[in-house]
Amino acid sequence: MSSELVIVYHRQPYEEVEVDGRIEYRENKSPNGIVPTLKSFFGKVKNASWVAWKEAEDTSNPGFDRVVHIEDSFGKYTVSRLPLTKEQVSSFYHVTSKEAFWPILHGFKEKYNYDPVDWPTFREVNWAFAEAAAAEAAQGASVWVHDYNLWLVPGYLRQLRPDVRISFYHHTPFPSADMFNVLPWRGEIIDSLLAADVVGFHIPRYAANFVSCVRSQHDVGNVPRVRVPDDLVTEGSALSDRTVPTEIHMSDGHVVHLGVTPVGVDVDYIDGLAASDETAELAKRFRAEVGDGKMLLSVGRTDYTKGGADQLLAFERLLERRPDLHEQVRLLHVSVSANRAMTVYEPIQKELEEIAGRINGRFGSFSFQPVALISRAVPFEELVAWYQVSDVAWITPLADGMNLVCKEFISARRDGDGVLVLSEFAGAAVELGAAVMTNPFSSRAMDHAIDLAIDMPEDERRARMKLLRAAVAKRDTHHWAADQLALLSPKDFGDDSGAAA
Repeated sequence: MSSELVIVYHRQPYEEVEVDGRIEYRENKSPNGIVPTLKSFFGKVKNASWVAWKEAEDTSNPGFDRVVHIEDSFGKYTVSRLPLTKEQVSSFYHVTSKEAFWPILHGFKEKYNYDPVDWPTFREVNWAFAEAAAAEAAQGASVWVHDYNLWLVPGYLRQLRPDVRISFYHHTPFPSADMFNVLPWRGEIIDSLLAADVVGFHIPRYAANFVSCVRSQHDVGNVPRVRVPDDLVTEGSALSDRTVPTEIHMSDGHVVHLGVTPVGVDVDYIDGLAASDETAELAKRFRAEVGDGKMLLSVGRTDYTKGGADQLLAFERLLERRPDLHEQVRLLHVSVSANRAMTVYEPIQKELEEIAGRINGRFGSFSFQPVALISRAVPFEELVAWYQVSDVAWITPLADGMNLVCKEFISARRDGDGVLVLSEFAGAAVELGAAVMTNPFSSRAMDHAIDLAIDMPEDERRARMKLLRAAVAKRDTHHWAADQLALLSPKDFGDDSGAAA
């Protein structure tokens, strides 16, 4: 049955569990995140579908149903699963997307690796996604494509189905032209994105960067801009812009709308979890383990963009210059491998372990270790309890499209206390001006920020947290999805659209 809404995203929207030799499809354990947010819109249309990949040894005979019909709390929908070989996944995702695109998107030219890229395979996989979306979409349907590993889908889909409306959302930063144009496939990528009706971004800066890339390849004339709302401008932030472009007019009459909406978190879900008796018990146990000293928390992936080593070095400097904090401050540093199949992250993990070990050797004792380095995924329920126990959330990536950890921390602080130290190079910085902003490229700035956070009086902590909680509640996951879909198809999903709502 044809679908009015097709979501194209690499992940399947459920968990597969084998029970007595049969595969059962179960809802994701945590309802927090992008996947359940996207699925929430399935209940607003009569027929909906999802396109994702699934690994197979033989794509012609994958050993699983290509199309499955799901019914869960979000409604009834179809999942079209593309069988990709292990080699295709490695080439298209681990190599081309992560080793070529990822460093450029985040401004790390020195990490860019062109040599192993197999561009024909990237095209092939994107074409398969476009074909699957075309097969699922009803006449005039809305197709919502997600993230940079599917850059070519809009262009291919426009060739296959000129009748559908296409939106593409970037979950990463979008770099300026002098960075993006390092990619030899830049023309093909930009032309594909310009085939969409809507291209979405987290913040105004990324939309402006996209326009600069388009201008480097096409004469698009005047690009209208509007004023950015005051609550999306943080004074002194590296990523704040005062105006934002709203649409690009192509010479053939096609108009590409630029939708700017920061991704949020499910505030109600996190608040409910934070208020539960189970979380209260966990938080009580964690606080007993920590004791009366200050607790700093850092959560991220093991990735060069996250600045984990720089943060650990800043913590080492803190202990060097402040003997009064010896055995009085701890850092819980959670750094989870993005993908264990990718050896590119192994040196980063090794460096983190070496620095943490040195700090514990220098400043630890038999009964006290200042750094706890956690390299496994922490269950979300436990993470919320740690958010409540921590005095400071220390989130200082070198580059980050948005960063939802800082928003989770804020949502979990029902007590109205706690301090957020945030990199001005995280997209979230443009919304969260009440955080203690810092420049992770500056040792002096990092040192000043962590001192300020540790020593901040309670009345200032609470005043800042009140502003932060209001900002996060205003732009939660539901606001983000509604705003983006309203741009794509107002008649189906509401009319609360806006260039920078």
